[in-house]
Amino acid sequence: MTNRGISKHSAFASTLFLFALFIVPVCNAQTHFPDTPAGNQTKALLDVFNTGDLDKYKQFLTTNFPTRVEVAERDMRFQSMTGGFDLKKVEEATETKIVALVQERSSDQFARMTVEIVPGEQHQITKMEVMAIARPADFAIARLTDVELVTALRKKLEEDTTANRFSGSVLVARNNKTVFAQAYGLADRDKKTPNTLQTRFRIGSMNKMFTAVSTMQLVQNGKLDLKAPFGKYLTDYPNKEVASKVTIEQLLSHMGGTGDIFGPDFDQHRLELKTLQDYVNLYGKRALQYEPGSQWRYSNYGFLLLGVIIEKVTGQSYYDYVREHIYKPAGMTRTDSEPEDRSVEGRSIGYMKSASGDWTPNTDTLPYRGTSAGGGYSTVEDLMKFAEALQTHKLLNAENTELLTTGQVDVGGSSKYAYGFQEEVINGMRCFGHGGGAPGMNGSLQICPGPGYVVAVLSNLDPPAAGRVSNYIVNRLPAK
Repeated sequence: MTNRGISKHSAFASTLFLFALFIVPVCNAQTHFPDTPAGNQTKALLDVFNTGDLDKYKQFLTTNFPTRVEVAERDMRFQSMTGGFDLKKVEEATETKIVALVQERSSDQFARMTVEIVPGEQHQITKMEVMAIARPADFAIARLTDVELVTALRKKLEEDTTANRFSGSVLVARNNKTVFAQAYGLADRDKKTPNTLQTRFRIGSMNKMFTAVSTMQLVQNGKLDLKAPFGKYLTDYPNKEVASKVTIEQLLSHMGGTGDIFGPDFDQHRLELKTLQDYVNLYGKRALQYEPGSQWRYSNYGFLLLGVIIEKVTGQSYYDYVREHIYKPAGMTRTDSEPEDRSVEGRSIGYMKSASGDWTPNTDTLPYRGTSAGGGYSTVEDLMKFAEALQTHKLLNAENTELLTTGQVDVGGSSKYAYGFQEEVINGMRCFGHGGGAPGMNGSLQICPGPGYVVAVLSNLDPPAAGRVSNYIVNRLPAK
């Protein structure tokens, strides 16, 4: 399944998820809030939030922050996922206002939080705003040796698994030699089946990497023109204006304005959408969301169209093409996009957190089958093989590999989008790859060519379970 509500690579999918919910800091031994009405109220708020006790939290909100009561249960689910927050620095403090830097306990994500209260005896909280920020230079994360990284990573994964923040597989390699490989949690909670390094996890939008490589193979072989409108290849596309304006390059870089595939129409026809053409039949008459090339907006439908174009140009189904031209040359034997109603050996069950806080299978949210936009399944070992094949030019020549993976469009922070790959600078290190996420699934592949590392993380829990782990690793990789 493709990303739903998470519009970019999971290296910063965690940020989007973080700020969709409630965030508060916590005091620690090194820093504290000032003894002011605003400081004391903020400290009290974060203290009760970090207990994870819903009743105590609601009781506090009723008296001190009544407008927050209606989302208290959501806040506590978020507390369970994050483990709470640490206060790192108070930037501004008055009698009625606090501005502070906070960090999520279970990840490296920083944010700037503003809290305001009303003057008076009760000092009720009236405002709280939180904004994601890049990690400040004075809180830079130290690079570790391989041995130190393995020790720290094993401790983190054991803690996250115990706290139900992670379930999945992790593989770190350097110059094609394994540095760390381990699986955690359960692939099937009812049967108590453990995850292994061979467990197949749904990878969401990570399928876009395979679609992009396939498209560039056809460009390399002279069968597609990046600058040509896709209507040159899909001559029967329903909306002629869209087909004549949007280029192959714009589809690859999410600059085409072609929109998404999720929403009421998808929910209504979810199990009827069995082929890529079925999606075109449903969405093909839509107008453009904006003038192609004028802005960047994540488009699952754009990559769906690329799959249809691959089928049209090659005369093969999208699935047969990627098996023959991506999976086979890379040696990926446990990656595919078979329908969900077909038995697939070793495919994990995805678990999403319900409104009541219970973990439930994501079965009723899944499409009939994965597509060129996402939704297949893979293993961390197969993703490592894909990264190796890409870097050794088994899939594309050097020129087109560089074009594929070099960021062209700024998408926020230190991230740029290329063609089905996202390029990032993480703690000073250049990496490229892609993530995927939807209820009950999350994955990330990061290829860091400078020091020669590849990091693959897959999880059968809600985002950002895998993204957090991936970021934790890349932030601490040895730079040399």
